[in-house]
Amino acid sequence: MEAGRTTEAAAGVRLPRDPGAAGMPVPQPASGQPDGTIRVFLLDDHEIVRRGLADLLGAEPDIEVVGESASAQEAIRRIPALRPHVAILDGRLPDGSGVDVCRAVRSSFPEINALILTSYDDEDALFSAIMAGAAGYVLKQIRGSELVRAVREIAAGRSLLDPAVTAKVLERVRTGSGEDPRVASLSDQERRIFDLVAEGLTNRQIAERMHLAEKTVKNYVSTMLHKLGFERRVQAAVFAGTLPQHRARD
Repeated sequence: MEAGRTTEAAAGVRLPRDPGAAGMPVPQPASGQPDGTIRVFLLDDHEIVRRGLADLLGAEPDIEVVGESASAQEAIRRIPALRPHVAILDGRLPDGSGVDVCRAVRSSFPEINALILTSYDDEDALFSAIMAGAAGYVLKQIRGSELVRAVREIAAGRSLLDPAVTAKVLERVRTGSGEDPRVASLSDQERRIFDLVAEGLTNRQIAERMHLAEKTVKNYVSTMLHKLGFERRVQAAVFAGTLPQHRARD
């Protein structure tokens, strides 16, 4: 990789102007930027994966890796400051998920396009990604050349789904998921905690199961209850028992 291709935006440095602002003409390189460079942010908790992605993408003349992170919370803080055109987000992380990051970032910065890159062919996660506004969802088995193409496609404002999961998407859209909209509003982490609350676990037990601080679990439970419209966890547990996916476990 060329020296200096992976850069970090320094504090106080003006970010590139949006070419669509103030009536500026929008040229036609894939990124829509005046110099044609696609700015990319990388989120993965494995350093070797980040390094591999940085080398792969940084070798392309029209792509620049402007930042990277190993945790969801750090990514949520840094992505808005760096303003990448594409954020490549790991599907599952110790403190959340790429879908959580996508939802948090795009709620305030919808111009930042997200590509979920995951090892798991998870239908529920795919639909969560779509609901969060991700432009693409691909498996880590993807070829390097195809990932580069995906970045360019997404930077150009086009959506991309991995062919391996497209059939599942179409089938679920055709038949309907039947999922309660309150449950659909939960983040991946909140949904996992909701499932554990439904099993009758305490905050301490959930913290041990998920390797989180008990205070963190308490905050997640509070947010989860608010989204579901409940005041007490016992209400959430009873509600969970009415859902098909939970009844099937009994």
